[in-house]
This record gives sequence, C-alpha cells and structure tokens, in this order.
Amino acid sequence: MIVRQLCLWQSRQLLALNRQAYALRRFLSTETETQTAVETAVQTPSEEPTTPIPSETALESSTAALSARGTAREAFWKKEERRKQFRRLGSVVTDAYDPGDLIRNPPKPSDITLELLLASQTHLGHSTSRWNPQNSRYIFGIRDGIHIISLDVTAAYLRRAAKVVEEVAARGGIILFAGTRHGQKRTVVRAAELAGGYHIFERWIPGSLTNGEQILGHCEVKVVNALDEELPEYAEKLEDNPALKPDLVVCLNPIENVVLLRECGLNNVPTIGIIDTDADPTRVTYPIPANDDSLRAVGVIAGVLGRAGERGQHRRLAAAKQGVLEYRPTSLNLDLWEIWSWDYM
Repeated sequence: MIVRQLCLWQSRQLLALNRQAYALRRFLSTETETQTAVETAVQTPSEEPTTPIPSETALESSTAALSARGTAREAFWKKEERRKQFRRLGSVVTDAYDPGDLIRNPPKPSDITLELLLASQTHLGHSTSRWNPQNSRYIFGIRDGIHIISLDVTAAYLRRAAKVVEEVAARGGIILFAGTRHGQKRTVVRAAELAGGYHIFERWIPGSLTNGEQILGHCEVKVVNALDEELPEYAEKLEDNPALKPDLVVCLNPIENVVLLRECGLNNVPTIGIIDTDADPTRVTYPIPANDDSLRAVGVIAGVLGRAGERGQHRRLAAAKQGVLEYRPTSLNLDLWEIWSWDYM
C-alpha cells in the first residue's frame, strides 16, 4: 500500500516537471511569430453580376399574396355597400330634442300637451318620505318609492297661470321672474324678455319689498307712454319717487325663495310658483305642481309663461294704437300728488 502511494506521488512529480519545462521553452525561444495573410476575393469590373432566377415556389407565393390582397379589397367594398344600404333603412328622426330649443323657441300655452309634459319630466316628484301632505291632491301615485305628479292637474294649473300672466301683461303690469338655482339664468332672462318684465337670477335681497326705500334707495326713473316710448320730460318730476313694486311675481324655485314669497304676501303681490311634492303650496297664489329639479321642466314652464306675457303685451300695444288705454292719461303741468293718485286709481 505504501509502495503504491509512493509510485503515484513520483509519477505526479514527473508530469509536473515536464509541464514546467514546456512553459520555460516558450519564454526562452528566439523564433518570431509569423502571421498568415488572408486572401480576399475582389470582383473585377469586367465581371457582370448574375441575376437569380426565381423558383416556382416564389412565384406561387407572390401569386397567392396578390390574390389574398384582391379578396380583402373586394370584401371591404362589399362591406361599404352594405353599410350604405343599412343607412337607408329605418325611420327618419325629425323632432329630435335640442336643449337650446327651449331658449330660442319656447312653447306657447296652446302647445301644452301631456306628451310634452311627460317628455320634460314634470311628473317626477320626490321620495315618499319627503312629501308634504298638502300636495296629496296633485299626486297621481307612487312608483319605486317616488311620488308621481298627475299631468292632467299640471296642464290645467299651467294654463291658468298662463292666463294670469297674459292678463297682467295686457293691463301694463310689472312682472318679475325669479329663479336663483344653478342653470336657470338663461331660462329666467328669456322668459322676462318675452313677457316684457324683469328678472332676478341671483340671491334675493331680504327687505327689497317691505323696506325698498332703504334697501334699493332711489332708482333710475324711466317714464314711457302707452306705446312704450320714453318720455324724458317726466324724469325730473318723478326722480324722487320710490321704486315700484311688481304686480306679479313668478318664482321658479319657491323652496329657496321663502323670504321673497313672504314679502309678496305682506305687500299683497300675487305669486306663481312651481310646487314639487316636498314644497308648501300655500306659499304661492297660483301653484303649478311639477318637478322643480329638472331644468327641462323649468324651461318648459317658464317658456309657456313668457309666451303668455308676450301675447298680453301684443294685445296692449294693439289696443294702444287704436286709442284704448288701461289708465287715465296725465299732463305735464300736474303736480306730483295728482300723478300718484291717478297712477293708482
């Protein structure tokens, strides 16, 4: 055993010596390394390039690609033809809803229909937990926990309110439209322009009617005749007069304008208001049961009342041209007391 290990160790030593001698010979040799040149083929100008000849498989693949492209093109044009044919099918919509139509061309009192009120969402009330029991006569039923307002009642009360606005405008009365909710500005301004009245779309200042001399002060005076022509010679005589009070107030959101309705009640000013199922109908003189949260419903109601006021103004101007007046004419040499006494006769 010892002899075998010794021989193994000796053989390893001999192998290591041969490896070291080979390494030493590499460093002690004087021969120089030579690099073999790499031959590169250079094409002479006289040689012409050879064009590869297409094989049968390449021709078949290109033909298949062209046929697939033509098939896709035909399928695309067939699809376009079908689309053109489908566009001719079906009904043509002529009466599409446009939100700006209620501002540009509001409906007239004669255009009031149940279909118009239903499309305007005037029948939707509040949840049954928020209802006012005084509105039970306006409620048609309950659906999904929401009160449904009767459209027959809404149409009847809206026609009555339109008749009131028309008669007040025909007699030269002052009509005030009030709507202070977000989004009601254009509707209020348009209704006031049609009716020849005034509008307010911001916060109502408390005391404007009950204490108008202190709140509003002395406003600018504008005197007109029966044909709405301005008379500047009366301005100096009436410049110290207090602000006039409206003859009719149309409130589009009575819940937020309780102070306004209260002041109108103290000054015996009749009011028209949109009454939802959670509002108090006794706060206004002429209630209109409808949805006061829908801008479309508010736009329809305000447009109808504005058109009614416009019709009243046309009646007044037509009568004035024929010499029929709703008041006793005054002259410039009268004193202030006679003018005020005749104005309120």
